[in-house]
Amino acid sequence: MAGDNKISISRLIAVPALITLAVTLLRLVGELEHWGKLGFNNAVGGGGALVGISWLPFIFGPYFAVKLANRGERWSSGKRAWGYWGLGFVILFASGALMALVASKNLHALEIAGYAGMLVAAFVMTVGWRALGRTLIAYAFAARIPVLVVMFLAMRGNGGAGWGTHYDAVEPGFASASFAGKFFYLAFLPQMFFWIAWTVLVGALTGFIAFAIVRRKNAAASSASA
Repeated sequence: MAGDNKISISRLIAVPALITLAVTLLRLVGELEHWGKLGFNNAVGGGGALVGISWLPFIFGPYFAVKLANRGERWSSGKRAWGYWGLGFVILFASGALMALVASKNLHALEIAGYAGMLVAAFVMTVGWRALGRTLIAYAFAARIPVLVVMFLAMRGNGGAGWGTHYDAVEPGFASASFAGKFFYLAFLPQMFFWIAWTVLVGALTGFIAFAIVRRKNAAASSASA
């Protein structure tokens, strides 16, 4: 039966989620031990460090897409899948633009609306290829919830002074904010909204490309053997 051929999402993401957790912990240890900014940047945001989980959707997106396709859980229409991915990207871009416009105006309701739009962007993408979209969303939360826990502990560490990592580094504007404010705006919203959208949309983009390449190679091989 076709249903027997389906792979469960939990089984599919189990190993990638464990690898992602290992990278998160390695990044934390590297920053605590001051192993070097090239690999373990401890500045606010931590951007550009070679060791990090933001790169992993480029790897796991294709992995999920090919695994699902091999089990018969492909997109029903390439145009439909790419169309919904494009719509998700437009929503993500518009949400980011809204946040950039209100960043210096303390319009927190609009900032939160911008983050909400990013999460909407992730779910919109799933309409085009439901199996891949659901898998990427599950993986995204499995990847980011541990980061959120690490950020909570890091921000609370040393009596609130933090651990000196990018997980607890704060922008000057939040230096005097309460712990709740710092955690909500610098940890919860980015991790549970922006980074979920990033993981899903980047994973889907690379997954679509990988699936198209594999399908073309299979078609060429079938033609050659005919």
